[in-house]
Amino acid sequence: MAIEADFYQMIKNHEGIIYKITRLYCDTYEDQMDLYQEIVYQLWKGYGSFRGDSKQSTWMYRVALNTAFTYLRKEKKSGKKVGLEHIQLKYEIKDSLLEERLAKMYTQIKQLPDIEKGIILLLLEGKKYEDIAKITGFSRSNVATRISRTKDKLRKRLVKK
Repeated sequence: MAIEADFYQMIKNHEGIIYKITRLYCDTYEDQMDLYQEIVYQLWKGYGSFRGDSKQSTWMYRVALNTAFTYLRKEKKSGKKVGLEHIQLKYEIKDSLLEERLAKMYTQIKQLPDIEKGIILLLLEGKKYEDIAKITGFSRSNVATRISRTKDKLRKRLVKK
């Protein structure tokens, strides 16, 4: 029973991670909840093998992103549409120019390949390159290169618009 209580506490402490990923990769509330359940299930399956080599949040990001990628592959095969349309910002924006710029930025992020979306999400969350590397399984230099290329890609797209 202690392992279940520990798992439940971990989910409660870090469920924001799961919600962010579900909102990033799913359009509808129903799809978000389906992905949420799948992520929690995958976390439970792997919880016994979590050795504590990294922070729980790092491990959770890794499992959640991998689960989202698998979910997206299944959804794309079935013809369902997934994306960033329902992402919620944590704060209320009162500056209409800033709101417009953020909307344009998220529109462009939505069009990125899945892995780039995940890396940019982690960067926007304030994660350091080392943490992103641990979460994604890429080397730190590979993460830095991907971030640089993705930023350039976004910058070019946003300047064009």
